[in-house]
Amino acid sequence: MRRRMRNGGRWGKAEAVVRELEERFSTPAGKLRQVADAMTVEMHAGLASEGGSKLKMLISYVDNLPTGDENGLFYALDLGGTNFRVMRVQLGGKEGRVAKQEFAEVSIPPHLMTGTSHELFDFIAAELAKFVATEGEGFHLSHGRQRELGFTFSFPVRQTSISSGTLIKWTKGFSIDDTVGEDVVAELTKAMERQGLDMRVSALVNDTIGTLAGGRYTDKDVVVAVILGTGSNAAYVERAHAIPKWHGLLPKSGEMVINMEWGNFRSSHLPLTEYDQAMDTESLNPGEQIFEKLVSGMYLGEIVRRVLLRMAEEAAFFGDTVPAKLRIPFVLRTPDMSAMHHDHSPDLKIVGNKLKNILGITNTSLKTRKMIIEICDIVAARGARLAAAGIYGVLKKMGRDTIIRDGEKQKTVVAVDGGLYEHYTFYRECLHSTMTELLGEGVSNTVILEHSNDGSGTGAALLAASHSQYLEVDES
Repeated sequence: MRRRMRNGGRWGKAEAVVRELEERFSTPAGKLRQVADAMTVEMHAGLASEGGSKLKMLISYVDNLPTGDENGLFYALDLGGTNFRVMRVQLGGKEGRVAKQEFAEVSIPPHLMTGTSHELFDFIAAELAKFVATEGEGFHLSHGRQRELGFTFSFPVRQTSISSGTLIKWTKGFSIDDTVGEDVVAELTKAMERQGLDMRVSALVNDTIGTLAGGRYTDKDVVVAVILGTGSNAAYVERAHAIPKWHGLLPKSGEMVINMEWGNFRSSHLPLTEYDQAMDTESLNPGEQIFEKLVSGMYLGEIVRRVLLRMAEEAAFFGDTVPAKLRIPFVLRTPDMSAMHHDHSPDLKIVGNKLKNILGITNTSLKTRKMIIEICDIVAARGARLAAAGIYGVLKKMGRDTIIRDGEKQKTVVAVDGGLYEHYTFYRECLHSTMTELLGEGVSNTVILEHSNDGSGTGAALLAASHSQYLEVDES
């Protein structure tokens, strides 16, 4: 009898933790609208003045997105982590589109991530030169022209023109002091010269802007890009005269792409809990990237781990001793959470295997496994619904939360990239259904979220084309 009581007591306590989680993580539509409105307000503040908001609202200097008319051979270099990609694209105008493309992926030796600027850029330029040397049939550079490159550099940069920007700080395991404060395009250009490679960087962009360009090339209605992967960010097309902090000449196109850096968004309306606060305090960047910590792939699995740890400590959920591995930060990765969440086997076998292999927890009952799925539900749904609120806030700022604008029916396409969106089906479906809920049936038919698979690499080559030094020549 006592044994059953103890078990019942455990279940009661565990249930109480889950019910409280559900309540604290809840995101009713009214709350999401408040989050969206706060996002819109912060966007205005970030555009008005430097440092006016937690949202940096960086001016990208991209004032010409691809139109589909681009012609010729263009290269791209995508550096955003421990690997980089080099790519070449032969563009054939409206008819030929992307006639041919090839790419190569290169791993960066770990010692170069903490060495000198010179060594890192020499390595990159040497690999780029090797890749150029393999340019074969189907690729041709117009006579007398220099090769042009789009450079996707996914680290914090203070952009000073379409083809220059100084590194603010390294992230993702890089730590090369002598690059900080330097113009990364100048560093790459000098390294290419040392290799004897005649190539000009005509666009410096980040992955979100590359995704926007790649999306726009295939669909003229793409006006927003969102990355939902390990991290999260958004970029969109703003009217140039609606950027008070812009003091340069207004671009001919009348438009300017803004890199929001929305991971750093925060608001009193965000449903932050003790799990989020503890995770933030113990993170490498406390107080920063609060929105990213709620919605992106780097953190969802870690939030689930923290909930399970609390259940193990307070409700002896996994037996009398707390499993040692459950105390290791980030031991439960979001892809593993996603695999458990998508387990449709009758005995939830995948959940059992993941618990055993990752956390060393064996002999879990079906009831226990079901409760773990419920926790994944609660955490993933909050993340996806908040991401949807963010997108809704951006659409409101752009006046695209209505069907008719300036007397015309409008269609809006949001290009979305990133592993979280691509592979976590529950998250993606929840994001889509929340957008419908916020926009309403009518408007939601005119707003399409489209997966843009690795648009950022192709996007950089396309931006090199739309900002080519030879454009004036071709047009005259």
